[in-house]
Amino acid sequence: MSETTASTGSATSMTPTATSGRARAARIALRSLQVLLALFYGIASALPKLIAHPSAVESFDRIGWGSGAMYTIGALELAGGVALLIPVLQSVAATALSALMVGAFIVQLTAFDGQNAATPLILIVPLALIAWARRDHNKDLVRLVRRR
Repeated sequence: MSETTASTGSATSMTPTATSGRARAARIALRSLQVLLALFYGIASALPKLIAHPSAVESFDRIGWGSGAMYTIGALELAGGVALLIPVLQSVAATALSALMVGAFIVQLTAFDGQNAATPLILIVPLALIAWARRDHNKDLVRLVRRR
């Protein structure tokens, strides 16, 4: 089957070139999503907590958790954001950040009367996609851990 036939839509199956093109585009889109989420978690979410920005301090005081929890959660978010960029850690990082977002959702519902509760839920969707798409890297991680 020629590429011309495949591109006109009259063919019932795709050529290897078209398939590899789609796979490449999907890999680029997923990697772009990972970079965007890494930037979000590192800059927009972790940084205010780690520099004790007044808005972050106020939020954690309102919850009653104090600065220790604020710094811990900020460090976890920063570590998760960095790990989203490391191939062997991508799936685990996305799973861990999803769990953190479940906790954030619960806190938003209970301590903040549901204000901004949708944000953590929205973030779980791309994180779950990354965790699933990069799940093959978990085997590599297990191999690395067992070597030690």
